[in-house]
Amino acid sequence: MLRFLPLKLGRLYRCLKLLLVVGLFVILLMNTHNLFASFQKNELTDRRFINLNKCPACFGTSWCRKFMNGQVSFETWGRLRFLDVFNVKNVYFAQYGEPREGTRRVVLKRLGSNQELAEIDQKICKRATGRPRCDLIQAMYKTEFARINGDVRLLTPEVVEGWSDLVHCPSQRLLDRVVRRYAETKDSGSFLLKNLKDTERMQLLMTLAFNPEPLVLQSFPSDEGWPFAKYLGACGRVVAVNYVGEELWSFYNAPWEKRVDLARQLMDIAEQLTNNDFEFALYLLDVSFDNFAVGPRDGKVIVVDAENVLVADKDKPESYDVWYESRFEECDREACLSFSKDSLCSRVTVDHNYYAVCQNLLSRYATWRGTTGGLLHDPPAHIAKDGQLEALLDECTRPKKRYGRFQAAKELREYLTQLAASSSASATAR
Repeated sequence: MLRFLPLKLGRLYRCLKLLLVVGLFVILLMNTHNLFASFQKNELTDRRFINLNKCPACFGTSWCRKFMNGQVSFETWGRLRFLDVFNVKNVYFAQYGEPREGTRRVVLKRLGSNQELAEIDQKICKRATGRPRCDLIQAMYKTEFARINGDVRLLTPEVVEGWSDLVHCPSQRLLDRVVRRYAETKDSGSFLLKNLKDTERMQLLMTLAFNPEPLVLQSFPSDEGWPFAKYLGACGRVVAVNYVGEELWSFYNAPWEKRVDLARQLMDIAEQLTNNDFEFALYLLDVSFDNFAVGPRDGKVIVVDAENVLVADKDKPESYDVWYESRFEECDREACLSFSKDSLCSRVTVDHNYYAVCQNLLSRYATWRGTTGGLLHDPPAHIAKDGQLEALLDECTRPKKRYGRFQAAKELREYLTQLAASSSASATAR
């Protein structure tokens, strides 16, 4: 009886494969007309597809001329609408062309799943009318997004505090920076709300409330050395950012020398976002392999998902400077973190970013897509035998000493820098 079991399982596997192929073929037949139409039509010129018809309940209009002129077009698979069922995050790759510069790859984001975007509409309607469905454009003018009008000189903390992670504990200095650097207006550069048009002001506030990622990218731009993707523009509810490269997960099994360099850069990012000359601490609340990408030419690591970034102003009295140490907690989910937003806001010296990078990306505690071991898994024998790397990663993730993570993060950065330098020297010698 047992000898027939592998045979039966083999038949079952082949039948399932056949059913899958037949199912895909049927889907293709059912969508043949749409398939050909998709390749012929650039849907990014369709106002309804990009939700331009919902403005000012949208993220901006600065790139609409480029969209409508056909300068932005989906890459091959992005044109096939029936594949959207697999694209839960609504992130697309596209080509953007300029007459003098040629074409380049960009990333288009809807900044939420279809369900999340539908919930935005419902929330706006409920705020304005108390009902989940309404005339969205008219409703916008009855919400707090419209009540903060041109008569209001400044965007102040008490108005927007708690709207999103970006403004969980905003200072006036942060809000002035957000307004001054708002890219969805022709007259950017002023921190005065009255210099924005009514529609621009509503778009800014809606973005701040529902998904502040574009505002993070604008307020802390890559051109000034911040480790974020470059914001390009928006049209309706589609935002365009610069394509960085393959996601960090693609390098999970890269050569050891490459992984060491990436780990060093990740720790440098954690340090930069925690301590910088601008006295803003940017805490990454969602840290996973999918939220970072690596440049194909320079190998530079960049944060590509900045929706869940809490910004705390460190320009505070000395009484605030009681060190905050994040607590390690085991959980049964991937990429989970333990933190208190209020504590991140009220302390100047915080180890959260070190903890997040070490636990979710580098150490043996890191889990992602069913894999454990972190980016620095399986080190060479001489490094594993030495034990220093494992000890530093453990202390950075699950410190045994009080405030031990601060020192461990410092030593880990130095140690990774040394490993990267020795690897580079060995490669040069060869």
